[in-house]
Amino acid sequence: MKKTFSTIIAAAALLSFNAQADNHGHEEKLCLDAGPQTPRDISNGYGLNAVTFPMAPPSSEMNLCNIHTHTQAEHKGPGFNIAVADGSEGYACNDTRDLTEAELAAAPGAYKGVVPGDTIEVHWVHTTCDATPGEGLGACVPESCENPLLRVETQVFLVVNDSNALDFMDLAYQGNMVNGLHQPRSLPVSTGMPVEFLGSTTGPSYTQAVCSPAQVTWSVRPMCEKLDINSLHTWAESGNVFKETKSHGIRKLVTAPELLSPIQ
Repeated sequence: MKKTFSTIIAAAALLSFNAQADNHGHEEKLCLDAGPQTPRDISNGYGLNAVTFPMAPPSSEMNLCNIHTHTQAEHKGPGFNIAVADGSEGYACNDTRDLTEAELAAAPGAYKGVVPGDTIEVHWVHTTCDATPGEGLGACVPESCENPLLRVETQVFLVVNDSNALDFMDLAYQGNMVNGLHQPRSLPVSTGMPVEFLGSTTGPSYTQAVCSPAQVTWSVRPMCEKLDINSLHTWAESGNVFKETKSHGIRKLVTAPELLSPIQ
């Protein structure tokens, strides 16, 4: 049976019957019928979720299918462990408090939902499908592709108003092909060895009670890097094929061991 991404996401409704908090102030019930969930604290490898699936190949052997950002880090890691609103709004880069007045100067532009001083988490989503990069995660699982493997390359950035910081256009797609595969122009290489684990999709529609049924291999770099906000505006103005013009919300950190895969 062919599974589109829409079909996979629709299956989340079947998992939520055991997940809703009642109206009497009781704690929400965990969606224990789901596979491993994301985001997580990548410094803690403990997990009890026994659902397994094949680890995706290296992203260089897959097609890039989507790029998007989340404002504040969804994951928690060594370089981004400042809890925003007690963690309910994600995590900020450790160097956030040390930014200069110039780095924090206002920089309005085409990319919305993020300002200098914010932390963002960037997701480069890859698929084993013969897919063309496009809008939303549906681009990663076209109708003609059955049961693909998915990988998300992940980097957390501290956004600043500084042309000397990283240029997002160097990390974008812009039609780049390598060995017949759609690939980002580059991926960060100076922010530590990525932590790999099995998980799910993220985003604000999911919680520890309403889980994502999608199966995703994650590759999360442990340290932050500064990124020039003006380059995000340039990306939005470039007419990127993902139609991304704003940063998205976050899924709160998953902490229940029953919902986490063990990190090897």
